[in-house]
Amino acid sequence: MTGGHLQIVVCAAGPAADVTRLISTAHEHSWTTAVTATPNGIGFIDLSMIEELTGTAVRSNYRQALGDRRSLPAADALVIAPATYNSINKIALGLADNYAMTSVAELIGRQVPTVIVPFVNAALAARRPFRHAVASLRDEGVRILLSPDDGWEPHPPGSGKDQQHAFPWTTAFETATRLAHADRSTTAGHG
Repeated sequence: MTGGHLQIVVCAAGPAADVTRLISTAHEHSWTTAVTATPNGIGFIDLSMIEELTGTAVRSNYRQALGDRRSLPAADALVIAPATYNSINKIALGLADNYAMTSVAELIGRQVPTVIVPFVNAALAARRPFRHAVASLRDEGVRILLSPDDGWEPHPPGSGKDQQHAFPWTTAFETATRLAHADRSTTAGHG
């Protein structure tokens, strides 16, 4: 699938600094992009570089002024990457305690094709709340890249910094575009 709009949500984890790789990959395939960051995720990214690449401001807070209109196109796909333990649990529970989580909740509710790429260590991934969150999101149709088949798994505790360079940005984009293409095909078939 060529073209579309990719909404990206960045959480507070090391690979967030490289989100420009996802943006560039999307642009190479004629997709527009916009980035929303969790409140803590803002500190992990280069705002000016992202805003220059996307042509839009990075959102992290709710609109303040009544005249502040939304100017982004409707999302054809959503990628949440890197997704933290905390954010994945919040998303599964439907907690919308900040702008990023509210956006994610709404986009999933609108059935926008969604891909989550966790950046968690094996100890956190082994926790029952996390396993339940992943299962719950998958039941809702969210694609979570977190298995040997995806080429991305939890890392050993204390090794996160060593794993950042291998973060699967391209796989996240390819998965999102496949889901968006399948969604468009299904929608066109019912129209």
